[in-house]
Amino acid sequence: MLFNSVGFLIFFPVVTIVFFLLYHQYRWMWLLAASCFFYMFFKPEYILILAFTIVIDYYAGLLLERETDLKKRKRYLVLSLVANIGVLAIFKYFNFINDNITGFVSVFNYKNHIPYLNMILPIGLSFHTFQAMSYTIEVYKGNHKAEKHFGIYALYVMFYPQLVAGPIERPQNILYQFHSRKYFNYDNAVTGLRLIAWGLFKKIVIADRLALYVNQVYADVNNANSLSVLLAIIFFSLQIYTDFSGYSDIARGAAKVMGYDLLINFNAPFKSKSISEFWRRWHISLSTWFFDYLYYPLALSFRDFNKAGIALALLITFFLSGLWHGAGWTFILYGVLHGAALVYELYTKKIRKKIFGKLPVAINVFLTRLFVLLYLAFSWVFFRSENLHKVKFVFSKLFELNFSINFVQLFASQGPFKFANILFTLILCYLLSVMSKKMPGRYNVPYIFILIFLIIILGENGATQFIYFQF
Repeated sequence: MLFNSVGFLIFFPVVTIVFFLLYHQYRWMWLLAASCFFYMFFKPEYILILAFTIVIDYYAGLLLERETDLKKRKRYLVLSLVANIGVLAIFKYFNFINDNITGFVSVFNYKNHIPYLNMILPIGLSFHTFQAMSYTIEVYKGNHKAEKHFGIYALYVMFYPQLVAGPIERPQNILYQFHSRKYFNYDNAVTGLRLIAWGLFKKIVIADRLALYVNQVYADVNNANSLSVLLAIIFFSLQIYTDFSGYSDIARGAAKVMGYDLLINFNAPFKSKSISEFWRRWHISLSTWFFDYLYYPLALSFRDFNKAGIALALLITFFLSGLWHGAGWTFILYGVLHGAALVYELYTKKIRKKIFGKLPVAINVFLTRLFVLLYLAFSWVFFRSENLHKVKFVFSKLFELNFSINFVQLFASQGPFKFANILFTLILCYLLSVMSKKMPGRYNVPYIFILIFLIIILGENGATQFIYFQF
């Protein structure tokens, strides 16, 4: 219940009201207790996983700061990273690796006797693991001092608004905020509530409605025609954006009401004119994590290979980025496709600039954005499909080029896909977004009530979990 938009909306006001009723010195305790309850609501015993890594990383940070011997400091860092990556590997990747071992040895008529682990993936494991690792890495680099307060450090890892789906915070941005006094601020409250309302609108009204269409097509691809599949591909691109950015808005809003500022995770990604620009705008906290902690060190170590070294660093980075998204070949290929796109952009930068530079600016922008959107939609087929067989079915149906259409069924308000409702809500979403950017601050409160009204009138049941909770 807590891990959908409705549950979050019930949990948030209770936590916030009590937060402001408490004295400053007790607030971290309340937020930590609330975060523990929030996490334990899914599977109580999994709190022990977090406790294990929190204790190791907390003491690793202290030892990293005290120790001057470089070899010992590296050992402490490695210990912390192995603990975090080890937990991630066991819970998220063990069965995937085991399954591939089974497939490999079966080619030679051998049987794999390694048992499978029957366990549920902890919610948000990839998110809070990467956040924990960023802390020890930053302390090791000397970019941040070790946190002496164990409870505050635990809160850094477990802060409930962004615990299960980010944004992935850095210690420089959030740790000091947990030490500072927070007072109720009207502007913070209004800004936060507006972010929450907008995030809920994107999730409940847009993403959950698009999911009705997308889920039905993907569940029965064999009986769908090319147009249905094409619409499902396009709609999933919009669904994943409104779902994930909607959660980020809600997380930022819930924190903002209490006076905490979380990282902005999305910056108009569909306006990107290249895949590299897209990753500067999409899931910013993850892309910067990979580029800071993986790509740049790799590119530096491969510098003798010049441009080929950069290309190799990009491919490795996005291979692991795909693996971060999920334990499956569809996710890996999703990452590789984006890595390949960045390598292509690296090698064709001059010629593309020469060709597109001759076009009028408006046409240049239109074509480059269109190419990016088409590539994204194509790559997200791998992200959405359960396995490679489903990917094959989706593309085979798409390239049958059967675009026959029953307009009566398609636009019927109670038709199987509710296409007219989807079209209406997408237009409404665009208009509200434009209005929001040009609207004076004094209209924030009426705008919030308009969003709430539209959520009640137009929203789906809100019981669908956020897509990225499973990561």
